[in-house]
Amino acid sequence: MTERSSHKRATAALCKGPSLAERLTEAPQLVDAEAARERVQELLQEPAAAALAQVARAKPVGALLEGVADGSPFLWGLIERDPERAARILASDPDEHLGALAAELDRASRADDRKPLGGALRRARAEAALLIALADLGGAWDAARVTAALSSFADEAIRAATRSALRDAHDAGKLALPKPEDPEAGSGFFILGMGKLGASELNYSSDVDLIAFFDPEIAPVAEGEEPTPLFVRITQSISKLLQERTAGGYVARVDLRLRPDPSSTPVAISRDAALSYYESVGQNWERAAMIKARVVAGDRTAGEAFLTELSPFIWRRSLDHAAISDIHAMKRQIHAHKGHGEIAVEGHNLKLGRGGIREIEFFVQTQQLVAGGRDPSLRTRGTVETLKGLVEAGWIDGKARDELTEAYGFLRGLEHRLQMVADEQTHSLPDEEDALERFARFAGYPDRDTFAKALTRRLKLVQRHYRRLFEDAPPLSANIGSLVFTGEDDDPDTLATLSSLGYAEPSSLSRTIRGWHRGRYASMRTAKARELLTELVPLLLDAFAKADRPDAVINGFDRMLEQTSSGVGLLALIRANPEILKLLCGVLGAAPRLAEILARRPRVLDALLDPAFFGHLPTRAELDARIEQALSEARSYEDALDRARIVGQELKTLVALRVAAGAVAAEQAGPAFALIADALLTAVFALVEAELTRVHGNVPGGAAAVVALGKLGGQEMTAASDLDLILLYEHPEDASDSDGVRPLAPSQYYARLTQRLVAALSAPTAEGVLYEVDFRLRPSGRSGPLATRLKAFRMYQADEAETWEHMALSRARVVAGPQTFRRQVGRAIGEVLHTPRDGAKVARDVAEMRALLDQEKGDGGPWNLKHAPGGLVDIEFVAQALQLVHAAEHPKILSTATVPALDHAREAGLLDPESWRTLRAGARLQQDLTQALRLATDKPFDPEEAGEGLKRLLARTGEAPDFAVLTATLEETQKAVRATFERVLASLR
Repeated sequence: MTERSSHKRATAALCKGPSLAERLTEAPQLVDAEAARERVQELLQEPAAAALAQVARAKPVGALLEGVADGSPFLWGLIERDPERAARILASDPDEHLGALAAELDRASRADDRKPLGGALRRARAEAALLIALADLGGAWDAARVTAALSSFADEAIRAATRSALRDAHDAGKLALPKPEDPEAGSGFFILGMGKLGASELNYSSDVDLIAFFDPEIAPVAEGEEPTPLFVRITQSISKLLQERTAGGYVARVDLRLRPDPSSTPVAISRDAALSYYESVGQNWERAAMIKARVVAGDRTAGEAFLTELSPFIWRRSLDHAAISDIHAMKRQIHAHKGHGEIAVEGHNLKLGRGGIREIEFFVQTQQLVAGGRDPSLRTRGTVETLKGLVEAGWIDGKARDELTEAYGFLRGLEHRLQMVADEQTHSLPDEEDALERFARFAGYPDRDTFAKALTRRLKLVQRHYRRLFEDAPPLSANIGSLVFTGEDDDPDTLATLSSLGYAEPSSLSRTIRGWHRGRYASMRTAKARELLTELVPLLLDAFAKADRPDAVINGFDRMLEQTSSGVGLLALIRANPEILKLLCGVLGAAPRLAEILARRPRVLDALLDPAFFGHLPTRAELDARIEQALSEARSYEDALDRARIVGQELKTLVALRVAAGAVAAEQAGPAFALIADALLTAVFALVEAELTRVHGNVPGGAAAVVALGKLGGQEMTAASDLDLILLYEHPEDASDSDGVRPLAPSQYYARLTQRLVAALSAPTAEGVLYEVDFRLRPSGRSGPLATRLKAFRMYQADEAETWEHMALSRARVVAGPQTFRRQVGRAIGEVLHTPRDGAKVARDVAEMRALLDQEKGDGGPWNLKHAPGGLVDIEFVAQALQLVHAAEHPKILSTATVPALDHAREAGLLDPESWRTLRAGARLQQDLTQALRLATDKPFDPEEAGEGLKRLLARTGEAPDFAVLTATLEETQKAVRATFERVLASLR
């Protein structure tokens, strides 16, 4: 009771100037005049409202009270709860009354007993809210005075809470303040007001955007206390004191999320950490935000020093058009959704919509960012103040200043009235015409149409000025909806946009993109990378949304940004080459295996800049040159192996990309992958031999060659194929040990050579594995030596080898070693294959092998392309059986590749036309589909679980209109192949 009486005495004398009641010039228009008058009269008849009834005898006061009762439940509630307070406000000078409220908060925050401060803050806030609203609605204050009053009261409330929290820490022995009676001075702790608070342009129901900093070099932290946890607790205390809702209401909603990287930093940050962040990964929107930054509480000296040191981040000396492009890209993203994309009335967003408040602010801030680095006079915070400065500096003319200033005041006035209705932080006009009619009258207009006309004129005027400023800006890349990725929390409109595009987890996606913008990955820590990102995000999201699995595509792209060293390079590549974005959509959506490779090695995309990429596969000479260049820069043997892996992965990935993009036919992929393997094997074998020679010397007169079998030998490799190899060597009968410093016997020497080759190809290093290697096809398999002497190989093949080993040998190619010895090995293989054989035995052996495979691996349906009845094994077995049986009489039938072998058999009259067509078509279809599947996944293909993107890729590869038709064609083809397989084997018997 005593406290309230004291407050009455403090405000009773506030009549030095004209009272608020005497200054009233206008009032809201009424929708339901009778109900409003009845509500006011009921209140004025109550004994507690006697003073208010006295003041309300003045006609302007009565009209204002009726307008409040009719249009604002929030304000009328304040008047009803304490009519005496309303009377004091109306009877006092509003400026002096506001000053008295600030003085009372100052006293309460410095008192030894600060427990009453929370209540005092809430009472003062309610009184200030009513005072400012009545001065606004009654025409006593214009929009500029209203925003200044709201901001000055918020300043005083924040300072009061800060003084209290600092003094509490001092009294608890956590701080040793140099002036406990003035807690802010010398505390080393300061709070920046951001946004509209920083510019002293606060909304009626706005949040207060704050960032709390401390200087550990200044802060008088008590011994044993850690500064960060201490100032975090102080900041939390301030926030709680301001925004905790009690029976008395609240003071202000506090938003601390404009601090550097808010998801991973505490609510109070050391100044040095903050400066490091802004200088290294600060974004252009943060530069724009810092234009308005102002020390609102705490150690003002430390705060001003911080802002001075931060000045080079905000104000760059050069004309920063890249920053303007970035800011403009953000503005375009904000505009691209309902109510923002065009000027509207119902539902129009006064802040973000076309011609709205944000557009005026962008008009001002973008020119500040361009010119403020060289012209300190433009380093001002207030919007209207800066418009004046832009005229004086020659950037705009007086007409633009006057029109934008008037529009700004008009729109801010409407924004305040929107928020006065229910004390809500809203910026959007009512959607329904009846509701808009009611609001128009509360805003002082006779009807909706008059209001709409006044609003539309200002919005168009603002839009015209803004468009003129950015008339040379690039067009919006994708008009897909609202996209805002600043701050910490998800923007609801952005989530709605992402959901409408088809993304399954819009909130997760929003967090991911905010992480890109905040420089979470090294590739995104340059200003240029983030500027490109801002421009490209709408285009990326629109394109990726059209992929089979949009969220998977985004995750793949996220891994690419994480792994690449140059976000600028990748994003600039996409920006300059739309085909690359299309390619990424296909790969990241339909081929997760290839997407994972790209994520690890995104630099291979640089090769897509070559105009020849989409239609050219490298020749052997080009491959050799590329590999030689890569290995020539190696500093050691181990480094050379790493470089071989890097260049090998890049070369293989580029072929895979061409196939995935449809730039080359799938049937070209097998020979291309094999050509790369040949070139790499040759280079790595030479490295291994040189390294072995360095340690063990050479075997006098000896030589070794690498023989490829399986898919490498047949030049039918896929992106995931391993290498089936054998190593053959020869030396004179009387050869001695090797001639190095650590000599080895010949057999041991070549075994060591083979071991080193296997390790060089397949041992995992920091750069991964070049190829998995399989030596099980050597004579005697796993029981035999790793390296086989050519003499022993001839004897084994002639006396011991089984039919399946001769079949495997039909795909043998000598791929590395001295040319003379390679010819010797080739002749030895030819001798084996040209040996006459019993056709019936070959047919019987082949049939037994196929039956065993049917039993062990034949399940899985038609998409078990290799082992299904009628699959690739049937076709390969036919080609190999024909060669073994007929090569003695028809040597030209020999070919390591399946399709050419079938062609030779047809040309020699050993395969009838129908069988040839069936087998050839089956081979081509299933080889091509295998290529596509190996690009996409390293798991068995299950049509039930496959995405539509992969199915479309398969259909395209198989030249079918859709996946269902492709599956039916595959099943028919396999049936025909199996029948042909059985018919050909029968003919050999």
